[in-house]
Amino acid sequence: MGFKNIIKPAKKKLILFVGLFFAGILLFISGKEDKTVKKSPVPADTEQVKKHLTALTQTQEFRNHKNIDQLNAVADYIHQTFETYSDSTVFQEYQVDGKVYKNVICSFGTENSKRIIIGAHYDVCGDQQGVTALLELSRMLKGQKLDYRIDLVTYTLEEPPYFRTENMGSYIHAKYLKDNKIDVYGMASVEMIGYFKDEKGSQDFPVGALSWIYGNKGDFITLVKKFSGAGPFVRNFIDHFKDSNQIKTETFPAPGFVKGVDFSDHLNYWKFDFPALMITDTSFFRNKNYHQTTDTLETLDINRMTKVIDAIFLSIIHLK
Repeated sequence: MGFKNIIKPAKKKLILFVGLFFAGILLFISGKEDKTVKKSPVPADTEQVKKHLTALTQTQEFRNHKNIDQLNAVADYIHQTFETYSDSTVFQEYQVDGKVYKNVICSFGTENSKRIIIGAHYDVCGDQQGVTALLELSRMLKGQKLDYRIDLVTYTLEEPPYFRTENMGSYIHAKYLKDNKIDVYGMASVEMIGYFKDEKGSQDFPVGALSWIYGNKGDFITLVKKFSGAGPFVRNFIDHFKDSNQIKTETFPAPGFVKGVDFSDHLNYWKFDFPALMITDTSFFRNKNYHQTTDTLETLDINRMTKVIDAIFLSIIHLK
């Protein structure tokens, strides 16, 4: 094995222990904060959320790179919904293996130069929750006075075989921002946000010791950020998200070696040095239906899912 290989895991454990220690202190402090639930000027609508979830899940074919017509039909649905509410809506097209794939982007507060990206992917498997959140956010953001330009971006080709490749829609978008020197305050990736369990033992972790801090109930939403150097956008977004008191929220400052911390589109913004975080219910660490045929609309907690959307919305409109 070699001395070097023995030291490396030990170093990782030390870093994780220190991180857990400080996370515990932060959780203790945050527990003393005001818990007044903030009222949203435009609350998320459970019926609209159900409508979008149904439209995204009840498709004739799987939404993947093999069924490009189905992908395009979903992209058209997203575009039509975005266009109803936004200042502008566009397709960002690119080619992979001779086929054209599309990101769908809508914008609000286009009079502002610095922008915030809220993203989710619409190809399978199972990220209908993140896209649904963006569709509902488009309705909620219409007519709002904003201090930043808000781009809601739905990506294609996040799933295998293109995950971690330059063919991911989020890589294409992040690279475009970097190449064109666009002023980005930060990015939030909306992943799985609709699965909650209140029973003991319903929450797993990539490292067992994390249960000492976060408990073993899957009753919270997680904001995943870099272990260090997250930047002001991430700090401010987390503060506003938590201050909204819409839903029980935990922050996870993620060492890069911990499984799952970069399993979404924010990883490509990290690659291009944009501040970014992930909003997640922890997916397969909680939801055993993840990527299974049992991952159905009926298993989701729509009420708590709308509270997550409310918290994202309140964070966006209050960011300074």
